[in-house]
Amino acid sequence: MTTSPQEQAPPQTASGGHPQRWLILGVVCLAQLTVLLDNTILNVAIPSLTREMDATTADVQWMMNAYALVQSGLLLTAGNAADRYGRKLLLMAGLAIFGMGSLAAGLSQSPGQLIAARAGMGVGGALLMTTILAVVVQIFDEKERVKAIALWSTVSSLGFAAGPLIGGVMLNHFSWGAIFLINIPVAVLGLVAVAALVPESKQATGDRPDLVGAVLSTIGMTACVYAIITGPEHGWLSGQVLVSALLGAAVLGAFVMWELRIDNPMLDMHFFRNQKFVGAVAGTILVAFGMTGSLFLLTQHLQFVLGYEPLDAGLRTAPLALTVVVLNFTGIGAKFVLKAGTPAAIALGMTLVSAGLAAIALFGGHGYGGMLLGLIIMGAGVALSMPAMANAIMSAIPPEKAGVGAGINGTLAEFGNGLGVAVLGAVLNSRFASLVAVSAASLPAALAAADSAEEKARISDAFASGLESSQLVGAVAVLLGGLVAAALLRRAERAESA
Repeated sequence: MTTSPQEQAPPQTASGGHPQRWLILGVVCLAQLTVLLDNTILNVAIPSLTREMDATTADVQWMMNAYALVQSGLLLTAGNAADRYGRKLLLMAGLAIFGMGSLAAGLSQSPGQLIAARAGMGVGGALLMTTILAVVVQIFDEKERVKAIALWSTVSSLGFAAGPLIGGVMLNHFSWGAIFLINIPVAVLGLVAVAALVPESKQATGDRPDLVGAVLSTIGMTACVYAIITGPEHGWLSGQVLVSALLGAAVLGAFVMWELRIDNPMLDMHFFRNQKFVGAVAGTILVAFGMTGSLFLLTQHLQFVLGYEPLDAGLRTAPLALTVVVLNFTGIGAKFVLKAGTPAAIALGMTLVSAGLAAIALFGGHGYGGMLLGLIIMGAGVALSMPAMANAIMSAIPPEKAGVGAGINGTLAEFGNGLGVAVLGAVLNSRFASLVAVSAASLPAALAAADSAEEKARISDAFASGLESSQLVGAVAVLLGGLVAAALLRRAERAESA
C-alpha cells in the first residue's frame, strides 16, 4: 500500500500488513458490535414498544429508519473527515457519541423522544461504520484483505445472533429502556481498547467534508422513505405521499448535480463508470434490503402471530446469523471467493438469500419449521455474498480514499436496510389492510378490537398472508439484483483482463 509523504500511516511488516493487525481487527470489530447489537435488539423490542409506548407501525418504522437515514446521510462525510483528520480520532468520537445517544434513548418517555435519540445515535454510528472498515483496509495487505473483511462482516452476523438473545433476556427481566443502556459499557470498553491499540492513520491533504452533499442526501432519502412508509395509510396517490416522493426525487437529483459540480465531492460520481463498483453497489443494497426487511417482519410474526416470548423469538432468528458465523469463521466463505471469483460468489450467495426468503414466505406462515429452513439458506447466501461485495467496493476505490470507500459501502447497506424495512413493511401493511376490515394502526390494535376468537384468528391469518407477500417481493428483488450484480462484475473482470 503506497502513501503520500504527507500521509500518516500505521507501521507495516515486510508483507505489507500491520504487525498487530489481527488484534486490532478484534478491537475495531468490538466497536462495530456496539452498533449492531443496538439495531438487532431493537427488532425484538418492537412489540414491547408498541404496547408500552402506544406506538403505531409507522412510529416503529421511524424508530428504526431515523437512525438509518441519519447515518446514511452522514457516512460519506464521515469517511471524508476520517481520511483527513484521522481514522482513530473519529472512531473514538463515534463511540462516545453513540454511547451518549444510547443513554438518551434509554431514558425516552415518548415515541418522538426515542426517534430523536435514535437520530442522534445515527451520527455516532456514521463515524463508527466508516472508520472501522477504513482501518481494516489500511492495516491488511491485498492477500489477507478478503479474509479480514469476511471476519469483519461476520461481526454483523454475531450482532444479529447475539442481539435478539440479549434483548430477549433483558425484556424478560427489565423494561425496554435497558436495551439501549446496555450499549454504554460496551462503548466504554471499546473506547479504551481503541485508544490503547489502534494506530492513527490519516492523509493531511485529504478532501474537505462535503456538508451540502450530506444535507441533500439525508433530506432526499428521508422524503422518499417517508412516502413509502405513509403510502398504505394515506394512499399512494394522496397529495401527502406524492409531494414527499417528488421532493425526495428532486433533492436526490440536486445531490447528484452538486456532486458533479464541486471539486471535492463526498461521492465521486465517476466511480459509477466502473462496472465492478456498480455491480457491488447493486448487490449490497439488495442483500441488505432483503435481510433487514425480513428480520423486521419475522420478529413481529414470531411474537404476534405464533405467540413466542421475546427471548424465544430471539432464539428462533439466530440460525441465520449462526450460519454466517460458522461459514466465515471456518474460512469457507473467503476460500470460495478466492477460488470461484467475486462474480460467482455474489451470484450464488444472492440466489441463496432469495431462496431463503421464498422458503420463509411459502413454508413459514403458520409454523417455525419453514422459517428455520429459510433462515439457514439465507445465512449461507449472506456468508458468500457480503464479504465479496464489500471487497469489490473497497478494491475499486483508491487506498488513500479508504474512509470514503467505507462510507460508500456503509451508505449502501444502510440505505438498503431502510428501504427493506419501509418497502416490505409497506407491502405487509397494504396486504393486511386489504384483508382486515378494521381501522387499526397495528396488529395488536386490530387484535384488541376483535370481538371473538374467530375474528382474532382471521386477523392473524391476514397478517401471515401479508408476511408471505412481503417476503416474496424481497425474494424477487434480491434474485434479480444478484443476477445483475454478477453480470456487471463478470463483464468488468473481462474488460480488465482484455
